[in-house]
Amino acid sequence: MTLKNNLSKVVFITVISSIFLACSLTKRVPVDERLLMENKILVNGKTENSETITTQLYQQPNSNVLGYRLRLHLYNMAKVNPDSSYQAWLDKHPKNERFLTNLLSAKQVDRLGTSFFVSGLGRTLKNLGEAPVIYDKERTSKSVTKLRNHYFNQGYFNTKVLFELDSLQPKKVKSLYKITTGNPYAYDSISVVVRSPELDSLYKTNRRTSIIKKGEQYNAAKLDEERDRITSFFRNNGAYDFQKTYINYELDTLKNNHTTDILLNIENKNIKEGDTLRTEPFKLYKVSQVNVFNSNTSSDASVITDSVQYKNINIYSKGKLNYKPKVLSNAIFIDKDGYFSDMRRSITSRSLSNLKVFRYPSIEYVPDTRDSLGKALIANITLNPKPRAMFTPSIDATHSNIQDFGIEGSLGYLFNNVFRGAEVLNVSIRGNIGSSSAKYRNNKNTFFDILEYGADVKLTFPRFLFFPNIIDRLVDRTSFPNTTLSVGFFNQQNIGLDKQNLTGIYSYSWSYKRRNTLSLDVFNLQFVRNMNPGNYFNVYRSSYNNLNNLADQTNTNPDYFDENGNLTIAEGGADAFISDVLNGNTDIAQNDPKYQSVRSISERKQRLTENNLILASNIVYTYSNRFNIKDQDFFTFRTKIESAGNVLNALAKSNSKLSDNGKRTVLDVAYSQYIKGEVDFVKYFDLGNKNVLALRAFGGIAIPYGNSDNIPFSRSYFAGGSNDNRAWQSYRLGPGRSGGINDFNEANMKLAFNAEYRFNVTGPWNMAIFADAGNIWNTLDNETDEKMTFNGIKSLQDIALGTGLGVRYDFNFFVIRLDAGFKTYNPANESNKQWFKEWNLSKTVLNVGINYPF
Repeated sequence: MTLKNNLSKVVFITVISSIFLACSLTKRVPVDERLLMENKILVNGKTENSETITTQLYQQPNSNVLGYRLRLHLYNMAKVNPDSSYQAWLDKHPKNERFLTNLLSAKQVDRLGTSFFVSGLGRTLKNLGEAPVIYDKERTSKSVTKLRNHYFNQGYFNTKVLFELDSLQPKKVKSLYKITTGNPYAYDSISVVVRSPELDSLYKTNRRTSIIKKGEQYNAAKLDEERDRITSFFRNNGAYDFQKTYINYELDTLKNNHTTDILLNIENKNIKEGDTLRTEPFKLYKVSQVNVFNSNTSSDASVITDSVQYKNINIYSKGKLNYKPKVLSNAIFIDKDGYFSDMRRSITSRSLSNLKVFRYPSIEYVPDTRDSLGKALIANITLNPKPRAMFTPSIDATHSNIQDFGIEGSLGYLFNNVFRGAEVLNVSIRGNIGSSSAKYRNNKNTFFDILEYGADVKLTFPRFLFFPNIIDRLVDRTSFPNTTLSVGFFNQQNIGLDKQNLTGIYSYSWSYKRRNTLSLDVFNLQFVRNMNPGNYFNVYRSSYNNLNNLADQTNTNPDYFDENGNLTIAEGGADAFISDVLNGNTDIAQNDPKYQSVRSISERKQRLTENNLILASNIVYTYSNRFNIKDQDFFTFRTKIESAGNVLNALAKSNSKLSDNGKRTVLDVAYSQYIKGEVDFVKYFDLGNKNVLALRAFGGIAIPYGNSDNIPFSRSYFAGGSNDNRAWQSYRLGPGRSGGINDFNEANMKLAFNAEYRFNVTGPWNMAIFADAGNIWNTLDNETDEKMTFNGIKSLQDIALGTGLGVRYDFNFFVIRLDAGFKTYNPANESNKQWFKEWNLSKTVLNVGINYPF
């Protein structure tokens, strides 16, 4: 780098730094006020920085990035009243005001003061920025009280909190909180008084499951959990009108040994009659009747024209009942003559929603006035059916490695309750027209040179289809089982091999304990037919260029070249040269590395141009401990096992027709045979203040055997791209340290490790710093190139590392992101050029993505 370039960068950095640093932090701090620079908390003499404690404070200093208060500086750079400055400018320049009035109008001139041209920059800086946090004595007093209460709730009943204010500079202060907790209190005796006899008997059957134990440290949150536990237990066993507020605790801390006696009171029910309040014991309610109303018929009995009773469930409908009673009965878990249960109501609601043919099922309990004891309820379930048929069109702009621009559209028809059993039929057609990248373009005269179209039919049953009696013994109804049958066809006419893709899937899916999901593809059939294999070398230019160079170095038949001295493709020159080399018709010997290169090119061409027949079965297990959509501290675990080819291998006769490369065939197509396993783990850490650390680890391997020497392209792994290693483009990383020498690099083994720190900038704007590591390799297949194969622990040095940063905009229902990745460690480079040699702006890889990468 020249001295001139260095000098210009230094000047640029100096100017930018001067602009920001010249803006004082206290520029917008009013007179006689002070900017809060820091909160320091000492607990028993030790610094405490945990989020649990720091969030107890009502005032937090302005945010900073690596110690720099960027958002405060941005706020300070904005004009305080840009519209007033604009009016002052008009008053000072009356000629300009008259000119603008004549050009626009007096009203528009006034409105110009609030326009983006005048005050837009200031508003933007204020929105991106952050107002100075001014020290507030009253808020500090509240913080002291909140800290004391926090430690009291942890069992430190004698906590003392002292506050000191340190003046750092003029108009800047630091808050210091000194906390002395003392010794914690523990439970000594635990007593329970239940006023209602029926609840008392019920409580005694479940008392041993209490989470409050003698000798444990007092914890208010745990006591609240115990209240929730008792409330849930009561309400799942008939206590229809019981609420958490009827449970309270009394503490006795008069002992001097830091222990407390605790009394748990469960009160009677309060009943308000006029201005008086009386109490009565709680009752345990049973369900005397279960009614199902279709099309909101519960509010008007006169419109009911059809009804049926099935397994103690009364089903009423306006017009003919379009649902099989068994289907509705199987989705309802509220039992006649059973005790009222919140859990059964919740499961019933989820089960009915899982049928996907109703909108927001409603479940209401009303007292049964026929019961003389007043302990009976009627469960009314109201179903609001979705339309029988729905039309769903869509259109999108697309972009990919080979396509600069594309327009994708689809038309879908959704038919609900096809066979009166809540089945859902989805029929869709889709298509795409696009313009290929210049690198792959064959026809220079046609802008849209890519055409893709297809159709899919999917039928979903809200139950296990085929062998239900056997499967139902293994999986109960609360697992919300589904069966899916689907077929699809897709045709591609583009710069590639022009594929036809036929698919067929027969699968089961179910869940249990809410957080566990299982899916089983009993049969997953895929047939891929390459319509234009002769176009191979026009697509895979890297292989063609390597072959061309080899042909120039040997005694190649001149008829194989065109007028430019390149191997012909359409006329078969490239294929003829490969044949000559492999058949010994050139001066390249079999022990020559050139021979190995030609053979590798030939094998890759044969693999990528041959038709594929895949009949696989797989099972996928997913577990997530995420509580709800707002939970940002959770993990997800997913594993998959897939086996392909065994059924076809059993069907293929030993004397069946063999393919050109000696493989057994079914319907004249060599079938694939392999076993595949994957593990995917993602962990999110909620760091508070919209800061999240996300980690991911993935490992996958597919091993060919029997009738296969390698894995079909559609079932192999690739590396790079917006959801993988973002320092490399899709298919450009690996295998191993080969340097992505092919156009679409893939392999049968993959490792990936990702870390991303996400933080909020302002409003919907977020940023992230990330590191992506991983690679793909060939292993246990017919690849012999040492650079591409996984050879044990030593091959882990081929793991590539990319780092970078990203900008994200959150639309609430989806996120758009732009990530910039830098090749930090490239295993394909020479050993002295692997680290940071490509870490510069000119080699930045930009990735545009929808939602988060993991």
